[in-house]
Amino acid sequence: MKGKIRVGVGGWNYQPWRGVFYPEGLPQKRELEFASRHLTSIEINATYYSAFKPASFAKWRDETPDGFMFSLKGSRYCTNRRQLVEAGDSVTRFIGQGITELRDRLGPINWQFMATKKFDAEDIESFLKLLPRETGGLLLRHAIEVRHPSFQCREFYELAKRYGCAIIFADSAEFPMIETQTADFTYARLMRTAEDIETGYSPDDLDQWSARAREWARAGDVFIYFISGAKLRAPAAAQALIERLNRRVA
Repeated sequence: MKGKIRVGVGGWNYQPWRGVFYPEGLPQKRELEFASRHLTSIEINATYYSAFKPASFAKWRDETPDGFMFSLKGSRYCTNRRQLVEAGDSVTRFIGQGITELRDRLGPINWQFMATKKFDAEDIESFLKLLPRETGGLLLRHAIEVRHPSFQCREFYELAKRYGCAIIFADSAEFPMIETQTADFTYARLMRTAEDIETGYSPDDLDQWSARAREWARAGDVFIYFISGAKLRAPAAAQALIERLNRRVA
């Protein structure tokens, strides 16, 4: 494989995981430390709603092991706009809040659009032009999560490829499932975990996702997150997929 595959969940502070994923009695302040040693990545959803100080990013970096990576949700103030060209100041504030403190733990940024946001080539290109390629000496990788079927068109795929921006693959019954390589990495969000299955997805489904992840890795790094669905099962699903990926190929 050309790229490294990292698998995880959204966030780490979730009360129902205590006693299921987290051991009984584990202090809440040690949950990130624990999660980062059983998963290989986490998508931080909180950055979508609010800004953080550099010290927070440094703390998260220090609590996680070498090789672990975070993906960040871009601020909603950047993406929830009628005219994306007006998002420049918000993008600058988001990038400048201190994310460089993550250093080698910094993975892609997920710029998520609302389900009502329709594809408009000029509008989308104006946003892609705002996304910086680097900050503080760190290269930045950008991914767009679209939720309206109008984005299922060649013009959007070509735009994303022109700017080296990944289109997030969604395993969802609600949102478009776009599997088109437009960057040198793949970002997938798997949203169909079921509470009546201990590992969220069935063993057969996890086998198929493992094979698919290996195929994606031929093009570069892969980031897979178990999001939404039955959130209680997300850590078990991620661990089950990691276990499959770690098996030696005969």
